[in-house]
Amino acid sequence: MSKPVTSTDKLPVSVFIITLNEDDRIETAIRSVIQWVDEVIVVDSGSSDRTVELAKACGAKVSHNDWRGYGEQKRHAEDLCKHDWLLNIDADEEITTALRDEIVSLFKPFPDTDICRVEILDIFPHEDKAKKWAYGYWQYRLYNRHKGRFSDSSVHDTVRPLPKARIDTLKAKVNHRSMRSLQVSVAKMNRISDMQVNDMLQRGRHISRWRLLTEFPLAFLKGYVLRRQFIYGFWGMALAYNYAFSRFLRVAKMYETELNQKTRRDQ
Repeated sequence: MSKPVTSTDKLPVSVFIITLNEDDRIETAIRSVIQWVDEVIVVDSGSSDRTVELAKACGAKVSHNDWRGYGEQKRHAEDLCKHDWLLNIDADEEITTALRDEIVSLFKPFPDTDICRVEILDIFPHEDKAKKWAYGYWQYRLYNRHKGRFSDSSVHDTVRPLPKARIDTLKAKVNHRSMRSLQVSVAKMNRISDMQVNDMLQRGRHISRWRLLTEFPLAFLKGYVLRRQFIYGFWGMALAYNYAFSRFLRVAKMYETELNQKTRRDQ
């Protein structure tokens, strides 16, 4: 059993981060937690840049694990952690000072809950901080490993709470600097859509061809209105079109795959 935190101790929490070529932002992620948690674990899947070097210099424990998908990589990282309480952040995320203080206040002596969800706010390259009313999405990130773990999905990296797990919501936010540039985003959506198609095929899922007509306009409205991208003006238009195309691309690739499979069956 980990001992309770005191005013001079670091929290009995293991932070874990998975990486691949993140040398432009891994330091920000690690430095947002390294001073107040007991350990930071970085699991790298083969970076060719300075990610590993910089992570070690920041005080993280770094190991290598070949890539098998998001869920499996995070489950591997969970297994390397020594504490029961885990905090997961991505290499493009940063725990804010307000969220740090909120988490620290929970460990007096231990959280009266099992899993905490946090809101993760988008910050774009031309911004210093998240815009007021910026879109955020909710994730379980601080949790007791005996009450929940990441799923083993290759695409969806989500903590799955066990039955009767107590879940609370934290008020402070996580900063999320996901977008490096539109160029990088386009390459990422191409890679992610391939993974999504493979995941759907493995689960035997079918997508109606009529979604080729509806996916783009509905996704554009979701991005522009529901994700509040309209607050960014013309930049918001670019974001909404980009998001809509990413959703359309997975549908188009799935339909293409089904056509190819039908052709092979008919031969």
